[in-house]
Amino acid sequence: MQLRDLMAITLFVEDLDAARRFYADVFGGTEVFTDDVSTGISIGNTILNLLQVGSAQELVEPGEVGAPGPHRVMLTVEVPDVDAVCAELARLGVPLRNGPQDRPWGVRTAAFTDPAGHLWEVAAPL
Repeated sequence: MQLRDLMAITLFVEDLDAARRFYADVFGGTEVFTDDVSTGISIGNTILNLLQVGSAQELVEPGEVGAPGPHRVMLTVEVPDVDAVCAELARLGVPLRNGPQDRPWGVRTAAFTDPAGHLWEVAAPL
């Protein structure tokens, strides 16, 4: 089994318009499709699918779509300069959750969230 080519990540969001603006502004994403309940944004070679929470149930059945709460996942993007990215995030009004900081495993990181609370990290090798 070869599960190597990540095609899409689907994030459940409460406010589709706010999420759409966030990913266009912060990630420079390009909209590849949109409808009343979802938007697909191309970031690099991955599609980020933003789906309104009310339309997500059929994707997770027989489970349930949960409300925002404790973090269970962090998505990391490698960047050449964490501090420069943090300066740009500040310019865009995106607050940091932590960092920038040097980690003992040899990377410099900083974390932030999208409007729905999904946790993102930028990282660069030391």
